[in-house]
Amino acid sequence: MIRVCTADNQPIVRYGLKTYFKENADIEVVAQASDLDELVNILEDKKIDVILLDIELSGISSIRDIKELLKEFPGSRIVLYTTVSEKMYAPTAVKAGVSAYVSKNASLKELENIIYKVKKGEVVVSEDVKKKIEVLSKGKKADRLFKKLSAREVEVLRYLNDGKKNKEIAEILKLDEKTISTYKLRLLAKLNVTNLVDLLNKAKTLDVI
Repeated sequence: MIRVCTADNQPIVRYGLKTYFKENADIEVVAQASDLDELVNILEDKKIDVILLDIELSGISSIRDIKELLKEFPGSRIVLYTTVSEKMYAPTAVKAGVSAYVSKNASLKELENIIYKVKKGEVVVSEDVKKKIEVLSKGKKADRLFKKLSAREVEVLRYLNDGKKNKEIAEILKLDEKTISTYKLRLLAKLNVTNLVDLLNKAKTLDVI
């Protein structure tokens, strides 16, 4: 039996997943978490084989939080099940140790098959992500721009692209506003642009966001 924990802000998602797997003889949703603290408590108390985790779960501010989960609970594999674009997070997430990155637009049958694969130790990502990782590792210098960006810089870039201000990003990531300004300046320098509009346009052109 594959023991699964769903970790998602939305009750309807948690209910839907539990309902879908209710009749499955091999997969059982044994726990549900609505925020990071609840997830940690569950992992400390129960044996969980696979965590279906939304990267936007309350309490998670960066990929570093996910790395900490994997470090603290090495017996649990993480499947990121989210609406957040894989273009930005999947390569970093896989590098951090995540076993799969699944869009919530995928069918539940596809998610089910991925859970089986992940339990066997496979890493499951889309062909697009595989190509992106290959480009990042083998491509020309200009194509490897993503490699120059830290996970935190990518996160700041994502929030800037969402239209958030420095203060809002600082609150989300629990950082000083001046620190966000520093990250923004680094991004401008690394992408060789002078303003936010050009920064976001270039990031999109290079498939960073």
